Amino acid sequence: MRGEGAEERLSCRRRVARLAVVQIAPDVFRFTDTCEVYVVRSGRDAILIDFGSGDVLDHLAELGVDRVTDVLMTHHHRDVAQGLPRAAAAGIRIWVPPTEVDLFAAVDEHWQARPLANLYDLREDRFSLLESVPVAGVMAEYRSRAFGGIDVLALPTPGHTVGSMTYVIDRAGKRFAFTGDLIAAPGKVWSLAATQWTYTGIEGVAATVLSSLDVLDRAPDLVLPAHGEPIEDPPAAIALLNSRLKALIDLRNPEWDIAGLRGAPYVPISAHLLSNRTSVSNSYVLLSDSGSALVIDFGYDFTTGLPAGTDRSSRRPWLETIPMLKRNHGVDRIEVAIPTHYHDDHVAGFNLLRDVEGAEVWAPENMDEIFRTPSRYDLPCLWYDPIPVDRRLEFGRPVQWHEYEITVHPLPGHTLYAAAIEFEVDGRRVLATGDQQDGRWVADERPEMLNYQYRNGFELDDFVRSAELYKRLKPDLMIGGHWVPRPVTPEYLDELAAAGERLARAHRDLLPLEVVDFGAGGFGARIEPYQSDIRGGDAVEVSVEVRNPFGRPDEALVRLVAPAGWAASPGECRVPLAARGRATATFEVRPPKGVVARRARIAADLTVGSVRFGQQAEALVTVR
Repeated sequence: MRGEGAEERLSCRRRVARLAVVQIAPDVFRFTDTCEVYVVRSGRDAILIDFGSGDVLDHLAELGVDRVTDVLMTHHHRDVAQGLPRAAAAGIRIWVPPTEVDLFAAVDEHWQARPLANLYDLREDRFSLLESVPVAGVMAEYRSRAFGGIDVLALPTPGHTVGSMTYVIDRAGKRFAFTGDLIAAPGKVWSLAATQWTYTGIEGVAATVLSSLDVLDRAPDLVLPAHGEPIEDPPAAIALLNSRLKALIDLRNPEWDIAGLRGAPYVPISAHLLSNRTSVSNSYVLLSDSGSALVIDFGYDFTTGLPAGTDRSSRRPWLETIPMLKRNHGVDRIEVAIPTHYHDDHVAGFNLLRDVEGAEVWAPENMDEIFRTPSRYDLPCLWYDPIPVDRRLEFGRPVQWHEYEITVHPLPGHTLYAAAIEFEVDGRRVLATGDQQDGRWVADERPEMLNYQYRNGFELDDFVRSAELYKRLKPDLMIGGHWVPRPVTPEYLDELAAAGERLARAHRDLLPLEVVDFGAGGFGARIEPYQSDIRGGDAVEVSVEVRNPFGRPDEALVRLVAPAGWAASPGECRVPLAARGRATATFEVRPPKGVVARRARIAADLTVGSVRFGQQAEALVTVR
């Protein structure tokens, strides 16, 4: 019996070996490994979709291939990626999803930084490569890229992972969708555990519904999963999958109609002003009779819930609702995007809007530099990448966009770097205010909470000043980031002013401002840039802004503290300060030759007059 079992297993292995290479269509092959590796041939060259262990490189002759030029990864999991060091050694270019680039090129840092204790982040990012691999670049979402004679459309399809991609290729008169682990078979997914991105969450299940519908919109003839047989009837397979996923969603959230929301994500506030009801923070769309649209804020479009963590692989913008905006509301083009403030949930999708839709980014003057060089700033909720700015909007100066006049105003409170956006539409004066209030209301209709965060740059009288702005502008309607549109009454504006006064008074009662006044933030210095990335032997210039906490003119002594062996020039700097005033000192910092460091710390030690406050600010320097 034992011998027969061994022979049966051996026979099975032989059958698998004989079927390891299967031709799916002319120039399209499947190689069975730790996953299904797909080979798309062009002449004697080929590209691969996913890589598995890399054994496919031992079978190129069977495929009529002399050289593999590129491998396109659908996601970062080891079963589709573990052999990539072999690809790199063979000179094969590796292309990866934008959201997951760090899980390929910087996975060493991921393993060092990934929390292990008291963990509520259930994403399967531990199913990542053991060592980093060099990548040629990322696959730009919603765009096609040519690899030799093969054009590949990269489609974001989160579900199995936050950053998963599908690649769509037309070949031999047919359209193929290489979907990774989005779907495994009709009505089946390869892993449900992978779709749980948060504790008790079903974000990935809902995202799978949306992503599979996006795949269907591309009308593939054949769906080719990373695990499973080719799917020859994609509409039927995905309909069955989504009916089963909906049943699973209903066990936790029976009122969540994902498909219905996808069909109508934008709801009218008035004939020419829409609100997106599916995003993390509200996006608003101003419609022009010309067919153009202007977007106010555009962060995480159609969220199914934010995954745990804040690493790049946990945050994915996409353009899920844009096709329906165009289809349902007569929009030909997204022409402009304007932010109320710089936070990621309001601007994460701006680069996609620029690159895919051709939208221009118009930034209020107090956010311009934050978008261009976010690494200079020590602020919460910064987006990972620079956002190019096409037009800088000056406060109080109206600009014309088609039939509308738009004016931005400084709006301190939630963050120092925010703006109110004023315009008239359909006979009403509207003011977009971002996240000033939290959007919850108590029974008597008064605001429950003013949304201030100290590290955003909040100062004591910010909400007093913003209330004064509201009274001066007299809007008919206020639209915010996380609350329903609010009709404005004089009583409401009075209450906002009173709430701002109460908040300022509470802080003055609690802080020793008459002795030392560093404002609500509590620090007397800050360094820019906060993050620097330089090559060995190069220097970095930093500026230290200091503030006088006293009601009298004085002098600040700023000493720059650097790691042992590093040179700081000058070593210290004296700057005069007006009463409650601010000034800036500039230093050059140079690491010794041969030093390689990640996030080496420098600091500014501050003394004002005779009072030493110590190392009030730090900055981080990486030396390659």
